[in-house]
Amino acid sequence: MDPHPAPAGVATPPAGRDLADATWPDLPATPTVLVPLGSLEQHGPHLPLDTDTAIADAVARRVAELLDPDGSGDLWVAPPVVYAASGEHQMFAGTASIGTDALHALLVELTRSLRTWAGRVVFVNAHGGNLQALGAALRQLRAEGHDVTWAPCATEEVDAHAGCTETSLMLHLRPASVRLDRAVAGNTTPVHELLPALRSGGVGAVSANGVLGDPAGASAAEGERVLEAMARDVVQRLAREGTAAAQPAGAPA
Repeated sequence: MDPHPAPAGVATPPAGRDLADATWPDLPATPTVLVPLGSLEQHGPHLPLDTDTAIADAVARRVAELLDPDGSGDLWVAPPVVYAASGEHQMFAGTASIGTDALHALLVELTRSLRTWAGRVVFVNAHGGNLQALGAALRQLRAEGHDVTWAPCATEEVDAHAGCTETSLMLHLRPASVRLDRAVAGNTTPVHELLPALRSGGVGAVSANGVLGDPAGASAAEGERVLEAMARDVVQRLAREGTAAAQPAGAPA
């Protein structure tokens, strides 16, 4: 019996080798380490500040479960990177951003440290604001000879920010943290049309409540479906790079 069962109605995190809970002799030679990359930033009036981090962590753990279902392989999930590049949300209280330059340095130094014992580092990213730092860090690290890559937490249906998709994911992962009574639509204009204003003035310039999209219709069932799609997308990306030994059973072609 699990001595610490999940509360009723809360999704149990997928199994996976938890790096934070390991001791150093537990670690095999040259394992692959998945590093969830999130943020601490506003997600409208109804979602918690760590929404991106929660999603990245859940996707990484599901990826580990798909690739190593019995926990016998060399795949480990590191604690997530919480503080990231969220300057576009800085006009909203609660946002805690370290900026692109600091995040770039963090990713480089973290990878250098992990690679002294890990064979490969895979960043699982759930926040678009991290992409500039992530791309620059990976180019530098690969030039240094490190085996490092990344994958997004994304599906074709994902909306921009704090809309139906992220609300559904959090209803699946942590329903007690979702304030559905506060869930209202924000700016529903397609993001590509908002980009000039977003780049010059941040999210606050285009959305007074911080939402880009509409949380209406969100459900835990949809969140479960999207999480699975995201995880399997990461698995396929890694397989295409030759990093997965084999596709997990039931994976889509």
